[in-house]
Amino acid sequence: MSLASEFKAFVLRGNVLDLAVGVVIGAAFGKIVTALVDNVIMPPIGLMIGGVDFSAWKWILKAAGADGKGEVAIQIGVFLNTIIQFLIVAAAIFLVVKIVNSMMKKADAAPAPPPEPTTTEKLLTEIRDALKK
Repeated sequence: MSLASEFKAFVLRGNVLDLAVGVVIGAAFGKIVTALVDNVIMPPIGLMIGGVDFSAWKWILKAAGADGKGEVAIQIGVFLNTIIQFLIVAAAIFLVVKIVNSMMKKADAAPAPPPEPTTTEKLLTEIRDALKK
């Protein structure tokens, strides 16, 4: 088997394509959550606690020089935004997994009807019944 055909078989397996789709959708979902946190959730929270802009909230370790460069700061607000984004993504994933698991339990709960006997089994049953008479 050539390297190209092995690679084609690898890529066309369902798991690889499902993973690729999941990564692309996850990246897009991450952007949506970032926009939600930065533009919808954090501004009202900042307003409620006194008009704080969380994205600019930082702890300055070394002030900038006269040229405006060289500031060293810990970006506390950016870190808080990232924590809130993580919590939203984790909650969304938890809910999706919970829904999928409940759907799978419903599918597993209904047992399949037993298979119909084969013609050999039917014939043997008839012979058995005839011998009993």
